Amino acid sequence: MTYTQESDPMGLAGLDYLQGEKNGKITVRSNIAEDDYIPVKYLFRTFHQMPGLEQKALILCQGKVLDIGSGVGSHALYLQEKGLSVDCLDISPVNIQVASQRGVKNTISSDFFDFTTTDKYDTLLLLMNGIGIAGQINHLPKFFEKVRDLLAPGGQVLMDSSDLRYLYIDEDSYCIPLQDRYYGEVTYNMRYKNAKSEPFEWLFIDEALMKKKATENGFTFEKIADGDHYDYLARLSLIS
Repeated sequence: MTYTQESDPMGLAGLDYLQGEKNGKITVRSNIAEDDYIPVKYLFRTFHQMPGLEQKALILCQGKVLDIGSGVGSHALYLQEKGLSVDCLDISPVNIQVASQRGVKNTISSDFFDFTTTDKYDTLLLLMNGIGIAGQINHLPKFFEKVRDLLAPGGQVLMDSSDLRYLYIDEDSYCIPLQDRYYGEVTYNMRYKNAKSEPFEWLFIDEALMKKKATENGFTFEKIADGDHYDYLARLSLIS
């Protein structure tokens, strides 16, 4: 996919923010819920403004870090301040431009699955439901294969996700509708001003299934913490 400002609402919103437009909102549309809105200023939050799971993940980062789906670089900036070596990876060249302008030292514009390097990383960081880049459950083997190529011996993956079953809860029970696909596989598109993204798939995966898929693909799964609303932070490591 080729990214331009017309097809990259998040990148355009970040540029506007840097140029002084502080109150913009990104419209998020999906196939499972009503429209939602992301305040652009949320993308530029400081460590102390981040949710607890994000803060915990950043504290647990060690060694050489690859921040996958880094956006405008808020996580990378904090890790740099801690003295860690961090590479900022994002599919959007505009996001990478914004991250560089903010002071992120090492930036890479690439799709995660197309990214090639001889470097190995001690920590792969996937926050803001970064595991979503897998798109679908049946794409997870490809995801784990890529992770295996990038991890240094003894390395870790820090990732968070959410269990979307809360969308189907009615009082004290829940009923997930029968369908051909896993209920955490979502199709999104985003809009900001005249910029509109192409539809893209994003995966939200419950803790039990994530543990099962990690084990099937040769990784350990350790839940680090629960969030406030059906979300969790986990550490994945290669089974030795």
